[in-house]
Amino acid sequence: MSYYILLSNLTDEGWKTVKGRPERIKEVNKELEAFGVRVIRQYAVLGPYDFVNVVEAPDNETIARVSIELGARGTIKMISMAAVPIDEFIASVKKS
Repeated sequence: MSYYILLSNLTDEGWKTVKGRPERIKEVNKELEAFGVRVIRQYAVLGPYDFVNVVEAPDNETIARVSIELGARGTIKMISMAAVPIDEFIASVKKS
């Protein structure tokens, strides 16, 4: 499994949904699980993004599919980044 950082912004429609049903955020997490993605951490943040999620997924293709599925709803815009745990990164640097 690989780690990913998902940075997201809600659209106007997304904000209406969250305002009326804030629990919808947790429902989406369950939908992610159906794709094989596990939410490790989730934060609502101030600044250029509305939410930051740390997730674990089998591969890049899974994250791409999640981004397309969620983005197609018109309630969220997402940026995804592969993330390497720092100890794994250090070990890979030492190998070179």
